[in-house]
Order: sequence, then C-alpha cells, then structure tokens
Amino acid sequence: MQKGINPAPAKKGFTIIELLVVVSIIAVLTGIVLVNVTIYINRGKDSAAKGNLSSMVTNGAVFYGTSGNYTNFFTGTNPATITTTADCAGDNGFVRPCQALISAGYTSIDVSCAGTSCTSGTTGWCAMVTKKADTNTFCVDSSGSKIDKPAGSCASGVCS
Repeated sequence: MQKGINPAPAKKGFTIIELLVVVSIIAVLTGIVLVNVTIYINRGKDSAAKGNLSSMVTNGAVFYGTSGNYTNFFTGTNPATITTTADCAGDNGFVRPCQALISAGYTSIDVSCAGTSCTSGTTGWCAMVTKKADTNTFCVDSSGSKIDKPAGSCASGVCS
C-alpha cells in the first residue's frame, strides 16, 4: 500500500462575501426594527400626553370648585405658546402636567383663556399639543371637551 500525499487541509472560516451578506441582512433588519420602535415610542408619548392634558381637566374642575372661576389656574399671557418648563405658570394642577409634557419632548403647548385674561375674570381655558405619532392635535378645555383631530385649535378658552 502506497502512501499518497495528503492534500492541504481545507481552510475553515468565512469568505468576505458571506460576511458582507450577513452584515447587510443585519443592517436591513435593524432599520426595520428602529422604524417600528420609534412609532411605538411616539404612540406611548402621545398616550401620556393625553393623560397629562386630561388630568388638567380634572385639576381645573377641582380648582373651579374651590375658587368659583379659573382665574390664575394658568397665569401666563393669553394666548400662550409654552415651550419650556419655566413657561408653565399658575396652579400646580396646571403646572405639573404642563411640565411633564415639555419634559416628554413636546415642543409647544398652546394655551388660551376665556374672559378678561388668564389672571383676572377667567371663565374658561384650553390647552393643546400636536401629537408625535400622527401629527393630529389633542385639545382639552375647561368644559371637559377632549378633541383629537387634524388641525384643531385652542382659542378663547375653547377647543375646536
């Protein structure tokens, strides 16, 4: 029996083409996941925003029950576009939900008061944000209205 020359052992590993294919598949899957995760994160933020604005309605009702009007529930200018937590001024029932909205990344909250001003003779108020997931507006007012629609408005203390 004659001994033959053994061929060189096969090299083990991946080719550059195989590595590129795997990396490109991972990149595509990552892109798909990030888009979907961002949508769900924005929906969650919008739900929290609705909750914060809805708590303003409840807090406003308590404020009205105590004082008989909405004077100083919000003490900013009328109308106001709140862009920082420092702009959230007035009763804690307004300030705390307002600050939570700004901290959550909402760039502006539109506020309007009905009556003489927000600090005198106020008979009503409204607050509105533009949602992140679908760019509709969500508006609440002192009458208890909660309106979610495209291009809504908050003027003279009423959502429309």
